[in-house]
This record gives sequence, structure tokens and C-alpha cells, in this order.
Amino acid sequence: MTATTAIAARIHPELRALRRAIHADPELGNDNPRTQARILAALAGLDLEITTGTALTSVVAVLRGGAETTGTRPVVLLRGDMDGLPVVEATGQAFASGNGAMHACGHDLHVAGLVGAATILHELRDQLPGDVVFMFQPGEEGPGGAGPMIAEGVLDAAGRRADAAYGLHVVAAQIPLGVWAGRPGVLMAAADQCHVTVRGRGGHGSQPQNGLDPVPVACEIAIALQTMVTRQFNAFDPVVVTVGRIAAGSKENIIPDDARLDMTIRTFSTENHERMPERIGRLARGIAEAHGLSAEVNYVRGYPVTVNDAVEYGLLSGTVVDLFGADRYVEDPTPKAGAEDFSLVAEQVPSGFIFVSAYPGEDWATAPTNHSPQALFDDDVLADCAALLAEVALRRLQRG
Repeated sequence: MTATTAIAARIHPELRALRRAIHADPELGNDNPRTQARILAALAGLDLEITTGTALTSVVAVLRGGAETTGTRPVVLLRGDMDGLPVVEATGQAFASGNGAMHACGHDLHVAGLVGAATILHELRDQLPGDVVFMFQPGEEGPGGAGPMIAEGVLDAAGRRADAAYGLHVVAAQIPLGVWAGRPGVLMAAADQCHVTVRGRGGHGSQPQNGLDPVPVACEIAIALQTMVTRQFNAFDPVVVTVGRIAAGSKENIIPDDARLDMTIRTFSTENHERMPERIGRLARGIAEAHGLSAEVNYVRGYPVTVNDAVEYGLLSGTVVDLFGADRYVEDPTPKAGAEDFSLVAEQVPSGFIFVSAYPGEDWATAPTNHSPQALFDDDVLADCAALLAEVALRRLQRG
């Protein structure tokens, strides 16, 4: 047992109590004042330099290490997100949320785990030959809190740019309890949205020749998008386009003036991420024009590709194996199609990000996943989350 795991085990009851208090009272987006207050209360007894956000209810805490070093002092950033989802909880837990929102993605565990890491490293601060930035971020589920925090200086909160950043994410299914999973390189997709409005001319359903019907054109665009991703992009660098909503009209015998398609786009490389606005716009406008209509395309950038730096991820995954054993780590063969705004941190600082299962049952392969109203997360993993973040920060600072 290391010093980090021993301290983590000792403070686990406090972390569990914090997690359950946050779970029972989730908040949405970038405005999380009650969660922010709980974080500040949990950190109050520690010797940290704490600032709160201006544009959002973030918390940034800097721990100054006490060990001497020569040259520039290294800086490590650890991140935990704090916002919930607009999901009505249906888990039946004693501490379930009753306010119409839910921590269905486990961010309550991320907050408690990061508080735990701060507590551990504060106790070990005389061994730290550098500084640690603790990034408590709202808004990961959207509109995105990492960008505003970066704009407000979180990456330079210690007085200089962080040398490395680490984060983790709990999952409610897919892998057994306590098993960690990740991969170097591309870990998660970029996620964008696109809204296409086909403009036609309405009329009577019995006389379509006198109008310009946008409905079949919108349907043609939806189908053509699927052909596009299989014929214009490399199958080994995939693109996923899902049209999740098509809306048009008010009655069966009325041709509407316009029809709208709303879609999500997932890409796994920066190159394809950059290509998509032009490709979708060209296709939608071209098909509409071929039928004598027009199409307006509103392409909205979301989170970029999440990329694990090979060196930093090697340190992170190696720390998992050292702390918990090789049988509790698996390397994912492919990236995940979900997206993370930790990607914005990883674009600017060499980073490592990893997943850990917090599902308590044996039916983990078929259990409700993250974002489900039935998603379950076992807070027994909190000590491990805190210990991993603390240990990887300690090792990275000692490496220099």
C-alpha cells in the first residue's frame, strides 16, 4: 500500500458523504452554485490558493509543494467536472435526486474524487517538488465549461503553464467494477451539431406540382448523408452522422414551406473534423438546388477529438497497474464515440484521461449506461479515484 492509497482509504467515508450530498442535489450547465459551495467547504481546511470563476461557478485551487527542486518548478493539473443532466432519476437510492435533474454521468464522483486527491496531496505536500492545480469544472455536459475556464486562466493558475493534465471518468456499465480502461492516442470522438433547413414553397397536398415540397428533399438529404460517409471518408478513419430529428408541416394535406433536419456528427481525427462543415453544406445545398429549392446550413462546432499524449497516458496507466494490479487495467482497442470537453485542455497541455467502472452489479455488460435514469454508480471507487489522481500527480512532479 502506498501513502496515497492509505490516506485515500482513511478519508473514504468523508468522500462518500460529499458525493452523496452532491448526488442528491444536482445542478445543470455552468451555473452550479450549491455544488461550488460544497466544494469550497470541503477544501476549507486545506492550505490552498483558491479562486472562483467569473463567467461560471468554477473552483480553481492551487497547492504549492514543499519539496525543493532545481530549475523551473513543474506544474500538474487535475480536473473533475461537477454538472448533472436534465434527467429524472429512477434508481430508487436513498440519496436519489428529487429536483428533476440527475448525476446520470457520475460527475458527483469526479468532484468527490478530486477533493480526495487535494486532501491526499496536501498531506504529502512536503514531498511535492512542484505545484498542483485542481480544476473543478461545471458545464461539461454543455454548453461546455472547460473553454471558459481556460479563458479565465486555469492552465496558468500556478503562475506558469501546466506541464501535464490528468482526468478520469466513471462508467455505469461496459466493464466490471473497479476496472480501468483507456488507450493512448485518440480516446474519444469530436462531437458537432448541424441544423439544415430546406426552403421550399407550400401548397395543397393534392397539387404538389404547384409548390416546392421540402419534405422529400429533406429525406433525400438524410439518406445521402449516409452514402457520403461511406464514400468520401476512409473506413479506417470513420465518420458517424446521425439525423436525430426531422420536422416539417402541420397537417397531412398541407405541403409546408420548409423542413428541418437536426443531426450529430462524430469524427475521430482532426482532419475529418475540419472537413465536415464543407462536405455537409455542399451535399445539402446541392440536393436542394437540384430540386429547385434551397438549403440553409448551420454547422455548430462542439468538442474536439480527445487525444491522450502517449507519455502522459503511459504514466497514468502505469500508475493504475502499480496501485491496483495488472488485472484491473484493460487497453481499449478503439476510441469511444462519446465526446469530452477535457479535449480542450488536452489540445494545449499534454494529457492523460482514463475510465473506471463504478457499476456495482455482476450484469455490467447489460446494465443501464451513463445518462440513463437508472444508471448506478458505486461510491466504493472513490478512494481509488482519489488515490490515482494524487499518485499520478506526485509521480509526474517528481519526474520533473
